[in-house]
Amino acid sequence: QLQLVESGGGLVQPGGSLRLSCAASGFSFDYHAIGWFRQAPGKERETVSCIRLSDGSTFTADSVKVRFTISRDNATNTVYLQMNSLKPEDTAVYYCAKTYPGRLCRGVHDFASWGQGTQVTVSS
Repeated sequence: QLQLVESGGGLVQPGGSLRLSCAASGFSFDYHAIGWFRQAPGKERETVSCIRLSDGSTFTADSVKVRFTISRDNATNTVYLQMNSLKPEDTAVYYCAKTYPGRLCRGVHDFASWGQGTQVTVSS
């Protein structure tokens, strides 16, 4: 059974850092990427970043590329999103998600399944 369990969201001041975690299980890791998309109130979903567990291939959106880093721990099937220099516009619900086989997350439509989401709020 597919499981994507997120953790690590919260409230942080502008310029601060957070690390999101996603523990994945219940599917083959050879063909899928795991990553994150986000949705802010009143806005469309936006892909953030993802990583393919089998070979480490990644995609990260230009809007966060300099500040966010995705990584993986293959031993525990856990994906991490390190978010630095956070801005108020990063405030959103962040969803851990799995892509369709063979895809990276160049668009939100590449994600097939996702978890419950974790709130990230950047505010002073």
